[in-house]
Amino acid sequence: MATRNALVTDVLSRICNRDDLVAYVTKEKEKGSTVVLANGCFDVLHVGHIRYLQGAKAQGDLLVVGINSDRQVAVLKGRGRPIMADTARAEMVASVAAVDFVTVFEEPTVANLLLAIQPDIHAKGTDYTEETVPEREVVRSYGGRVAIVGDPKNHSTSEILDKMESAPGTSETAHPSHNHKQR
Repeated sequence: MATRNALVTDVLSRICNRDDLVAYVTKEKEKGSTVVLANGCFDVLHVGHIRYLQGAKAQGDLLVVGINSDRQVAVLKGRGRPIMADTARAEMVASVAAVDFVTVFEEPTVANLLLAIQPDIHAKGTDYTEETVPEREVVRSYGGRVAIVGDPKNHSTSEILDKMESAPGTSETAHPSHNHKQR
């Protein structure tokens, strides 16, 4: 049985900067591996995210996940987001069995990451079609393809957060995060 430290080390070794990621991906492509890139905010991980990542992994041999930086999540999702820091989100996503590598990207879109690693497949969730993926032309420019994966989009972090806010007993004074005493 693996020790906790070995498991943590394995998960953390899957999180890398762009330069290291390019080197890993290049080696895998030289071996003939099919590389898939999935991306997103992954703020409050839920079953829809897991199914998306599993569907992406099914498209190839190596699954790389690009995670939007904290700054970009705030721009995309608005006030109060992200809920979790990008380092925590990266660690959670890296712990998903289907995921091989995770990197955090700072740019407003995943286009630069796509150009850097040139995955064979860019996987997007079912809230897109192949023709509505914003980076589809970038992917096509180097000979890649877009794949739509995962289950129907009926899971949403925003909806989960709304349900949590409106749940009984979650008023500002009742919520533990609003208790100013140290625990």
